[in-house]
Amino acid sequence: MTRAERVWQLLTTSFSQILIPGLEVTIPLTVISFVFGLIIALLTALVQVAHIKGLRSLARFYVWIFRGTPMLVQLYIVFYGLPKMGLILDAIPSALIVFSLNTGAYASETMRAAIEAVPKGQMEAGLCAGMSYTDVMFRLILPQALRTAFPPLSNTLIGLVKDTSLAANITVTEMFLAAQRIAARTYEPFVLYCEVGVLYLLICTVLTRLQRICEKKLERRGPRAA
Repeated sequence: MTRAERVWQLLTTSFSQILIPGLEVTIPLTVISFVFGLIIALLTALVQVAHIKGLRSLARFYVWIFRGTPMLVQLYIVFYGLPKMGLILDAIPSALIVFSLNTGAYASETMRAAIEAVPKGQMEAGLCAGMSYTDVMFRLILPQALRTAFPPLSNTLIGLVKDTSLAANITVTEMFLAAQRIAARTYEPFVLYCEVGVLYLLICTVLTRLQRICEKKLERRGPRAA
């Protein structure tokens, strides 16, 4: 058997062994972390734009910490460091916590900027019309802000897909760790890492296409916040 034949056989046999962890771990890990991250981001952004004393400083401190430290370090602190303090978490919950908090920190700045981009006159007009602050924020301001924030938030999601490969460092069996284990057995790291890279590329390409479709639909519904 020639090397080309061996490589082809390796690619065909390893494809499902890498893809299945992607479908079972990588994609769910991305989606769940992104959803929780968006919730955290929205709450953090609202606290900051509302100028709530104490909570605003706490929100800024949280954003400062998670934007200023590497995600890999955060994973190691949660998975390997917290057990020394008596708090033991499995690998997947640890990854979910770190990915959610990290995504929330970055996305909160996107949301805050988008909210502040909405003309202040709309808040004043809503309050003058008898609406409460909450009603104005959720019925007038946030719909416009979300439309503005959609492209950068989509980029955050695409980045998160790739960042899930860091979970391999805390023993989460996602696509990259699956490729690593096969490479350790077959001594073909170049071929297998290229294969897993192509799979990440395909997932991100699909998300990019969906992003463009959604952006076109949002543009037809109306302009973004000025």
